[in-house]
Amino acid sequence: MNRAYKIKQAILQELPFFFCLPAFIWQLFFLCIPLVVMILMSIVDRAGVASALIVTTKNYVAVLDFLHFKIILNSLFLALVVAFSCLLVAYPVAYFLAFKAGRFKQLCLFFLLVPFWTNLLILIYAWFFILERDGLLNRLLTSLGLIHEPLALLHNLFAISIVMFYCYMPFMIMPLVSALEKVDENLLEASRDLGATYWQTFLRVILPLSWPGIRTGFFLVYVLAFGEFAIPLLMGGDKYVFVGTAISHYVLNALEIERGAAFTCMSGICLLISIVLLNWLLKKIIYRV
Repeated sequence: MNRAYKIKQAILQELPFFFCLPAFIWQLFFLCIPLVVMILMSIVDRAGVASALIVTTKNYVAVLDFLHFKIILNSLFLALVVAFSCLLVAYPVAYFLAFKAGRFKQLCLFFLLVPFWTNLLILIYAWFFILERDGLLNRLLTSLGLIHEPLALLHNLFAISIVMFYCYMPFMIMPLVSALEKVDENLLEASRDLGATYWQTFLRVILPLSWPGIRTGFFLVYVLAFGEFAIPLLMGGDKYVFVGTAISHYVLNALEIERGAAFTCMSGICLLISIVLLNWLLKKIIYRV
């Protein structure tokens, strides 16, 4: 009886681990193993694989040039613009949902997420009908008398940025809502009782306390925008090359998988460095406002 009780207690103690086991397996098979394989492919010479495993740096040497660094910098800039745009628009929306929506919060979240139950490609193609020369936006601007000729809104950075902004907005709003909901209202009341204005309370109390949500949402959007493939290809045409389109070119079109793996590793390192710097900068700004 005593032994059965100990076994039951041991199982109950380890129960959280077993619940987390599917997540570990998922990470192992769909992140860790592919990452190791990609790193190995980036340092292997294909000609040597058939006979012997030859470790080489020629794949990295081939992508260490100005053109590839320019592609990475363009992708970092695009990701930065999209992430900041999403943050500036998503924060007021999340603030409203967390503090003002009340019993309508769940309904607002539902309507916010409904469009994203649709396939990403369908969302992208829907923007063609809005941004094309004879599309909804040009017709609206023409009917209002703001423009006399249709604007070229497709196949440029504006089209890429606006569609990314739209598609990634929920990834910014949800973490912000979660963080703002955890703000203790007693702190807000204490701030007001001590004579702080609304903006002082927001800048000194709410904004720092919502930093975990800002960080999660910002870098979630930043990383996704950096490696995006479909949106730049469809909305930008063949005029712009970003990291995602360059990798797909090496792997799917040129069949230079080793070079594509080397470029992926190099761009990943640049992305990690930029994340560390941006995390430090954003934290400094928010806690010193």
